[in-house]
Order: sequence, then structure tokens, then C-alpha cells
Amino acid sequence: MNSPTVAIAGSSGLIGSALVSALRAADHRVLRIVRRAPANADELQWDPEAGAIDLGALAGVDALVNLCGVGIGDRRWSGAFKQSLRDSRITPTEVLSTAVAEVGIPVLINASGVGYYGDTRDRTVDESASMGTDFLAQLAGDWEAATAAAQQAGARVVLARTGIVLTPSGGAMGRLRPLFSLGLGARLGNGRQYMSWISMADEISALLFAISNDTLSGPVNLSGPAPVTNAEFTAALGRTLGRPARLAVPAFAMRAGLGELADGLLSGQRAIPAALEQAGFRFQHSTIGEALAYATARPTPQ
Repeated sequence: MNSPTVAIAGSSGLIGSALVSALRAADHRVLRIVRRAPANADELQWDPEAGAIDLGALAGVDALVNLCGVGIGDRRWSGAFKQSLRDSRITPTEVLSTAVAEVGIPVLINASGVGYYGDTRDRTVDESASMGTDFLAQLAGDWEAATAAAQQAGARVVLARTGIVLTPSGGAMGRLRPLFSLGLGARLGNGRQYMSWISMADEISALLFAISNDTLSGPVNLSGPAPVTNAEFTAALGRTLGRPARLAVPAFAMRAGLGELADGLLSGQRAIPAALEQAGFRFQHSTIGEALAYATARPTPQ
């Protein structure tokens, strides 16, 4: 029996790289969808802006995972950067969704974010909650809507609404750990905004679970079961690193330095993973303390 084949767009990113390794360790064949010339037979070149992708090369693919998208916090939110956030998500998703429909790929796992819900304040939300009204919510909503062709063709489409991914390999912790280690950790604004987080280990396990579990479809929150406020997160990270974090960055200073990006950091989502847990998924890191201990551990030397 042939090993299952999973195609991945966005495979060179933080999550994509880890997912490729996990799939290969599980004896799956991985077909990486790349923009450059292919380096080997396990790569497929595409040009999403031109709508160009080799449908024949996708024949026999069992699932396609779309992780495309410029990082939300990579730069200040200028008008041009906000457009790049949209362009890097929506057009590629439309191309991949159409390919899934035309080739008959049975499963599409499409990245999204818990920002879909807007600022929920202290209200707990699961996948049944409605879309918010801010920029990130509209971005996530349009991103998910771009999977329409695959859904209409009958593919099982999972909209993976991911929270903040905590990993020893970079990402948010790559920015925060040096500051906290120097005693410069600080809560943002009043610190009451909620943060939906997930460890990288659980993120990858949840994606593998979504690929293989036929009962999962539609929106699925990839976030830990116990979201925390920014103040709680700040205190927990300080404890984990042995450097108490007593500072605070005022909201006005954040808005002066970061512009509209600050609004994204000063709002949050108290999202819980109802769909995952109802399907039987079990978290390895179910508390913020466990996730931060994992995310601040030094990688084991090879």
C-alpha cells in the first residue's frame, strides 16, 4: 500500500517546516508547493499571482495543506502592508481551492486565525461564534471564503483558526524571550486582553489529527484549552524564565510606535478548541505554564 501523500503550500515557514518533518516521520510522502524552480521530485512549482499550478502533478494527493500568508506582525500596518496580508492569503487560497476542486483532492486544510472573532474581551468563544468587524476578522473571513470552490466540490475543508504558536524555534517566543531574559518583559496596555495560544507540538499534532480525522470539517480552533490574559501570560513567562515582569507598555505609547498594529496587540480572543476536543483530540500542553516550559526549553543538540 502506498504511503499517503500530503501537499503543502507555505512549507518553508515556521509551522510548515515542522509539519513537513512530522509528516515524513509518520511515513507520509510530502509534496512541497514552492514558488522557485523545483529542487527535486518532491517539489511542485506554482505562481499563485498568475493562477498557474500543474494540476497533473497533484493527481493522487490525499490532502492539501495551505499555510500561505505574510506574518501579521512582520511590519507596521501601512496600507500597502495590509494589502500584502490580503494578497498573500486570499489569491493563493483561491488558486489552491480551485485546484482541489478540479483534481478531486478529498481534503483541504486551510490556515486561518482566531482573529476571525474580533476582540471578544472576556467572552469565551468557540467555533460557532460570529465573525468580528475589525481588520483581522475581515481578513480571516475573506481568507476562509476563498475555499469556496473546494467546499462546493465536496472536499472536506478544515478552516484551522490558529492562536499564538509557542515554540522554542522562533516565532513570538523568538521576540519575547530576549526581552524577558533581560528583565524587560512587560504587559501590553492594561493587560486584560485575552491571548489564545498553542504549543508548536500541539499545533502540529492538531494538523495531523485534522488531516486524518474524517469527522472534522469547517472551522476548528487550533488553540489551547485555557486562554489567558496578557497580564497572566506576562507573569507566567516571567516565572518560567526566573525574571519577574513588572513593567507595562502604555496603550498610547504602543499606538505611537506601532500604529494600527497596536490595536491588534491590545485586543484579543478568548477562544476555546471545542471542535478538536469533541473529536477526541488530547493536548500535550493544556496550561500556559506547560506550554511556556516547552517553548523556553533549549533545543536538544543534534
